[in-house]
Amino acid sequence: MFSHVVLGARDVSRMATFYDAVFACLGIDRVSADANGAWVAWRRPGTNAAFYVGLPFDGQPATTGNGSMNAFLAPSHETVRASHAAALAAGGSDAGPPGMRPQYAADYYGAYMRDPEGNKLHVVHRQGNHQ
Repeated sequence: MFSHVVLGARDVSRMATFYDAVFACLGIDRVSADANGAWVAWRRPGTNAAFYVGLPFDGQPATTGNGSMNAFLAPSHETVRASHAAALAAGGSDAGPPGMRPQYAADYYGAYMRDPEGNKLHVVHRQGNHQ
């Protein structure tokens, strides 16, 4: 459905370190980076959809979006837990610990984090996840 998602950053290097740690748990690889440090991109092998972190094109400071969230599929409950732990170890903060979320669906297991700049990130596993 998506071609790519772009998330603005004030400190691209710090954000790249954070997302490298989280995405390593999810099997999402860093695929490119701007030579001048303006942006970094990741992609799950075998897909064309990409996730970018970078400086805003308009030169204004990046800000977080109230109500905005980026969510990623995980192959297992363990991967959700590992991603959450990696996020916290890499400078993120907890926004909802790993666990069942039956209010969404009977098989919904997820965790919520905030990256170092305050953007909300969600990792979820459901039976039959298709990554």
